[in-house]
Amino acid sequence: MRRLHFLVPDVPTAKLVVDRLRLAHIPDTAIHVIAREGTPLADLPEAGITQRTDLVPALERGAALGGATGILGGLLAVAVPGGAVVAAATLLPALALGGSAAGAWIGAMVGVNTKSDQVKAYERPQGRAAPSPPPVGGKQSWGGPAIA
Repeated sequence: MRRLHFLVPDVPTAKLVVDRLRLAHIPDTAIHVIAREGTPLADLPEAGITQRTDLVPALERGAALGGATGILGGLLAVAVPGGAVVAAATLLPALALGGSAAGAWIGAMVGVNTKSDQVKAYERPQGRAAPSPPPVGGKQSWGGPAIA
């Protein structure tokens, strides 16, 4: 699925972009608006938890790592003499599924509290102002020529 990201300066501009997308027959379920906390979005389609957070990627990573850990634990239990009371054919899938479920749950708990990488890319560090345009005919602060 292809995604388009727009960074707009204010809510009225965001409303204009959303209206144009709606005129292009893009459904509201495919439009997600994310704003700084406390910004009233009115009738704009707000992004859900899966768009704002790292929930899905963290859940997938947790399931994969938990499953791999369960398999390694099962192999270790089978390899140690007297460690596996149950047959390996039952133990390995059970530990893989259990580890995968536990890893997915833990990953989801971490991911729901972590901002999405796509959202982080558009955030400005706290206290830092937006870069100002270079002066016409002068030099930029880093010493390079100004762009006219």
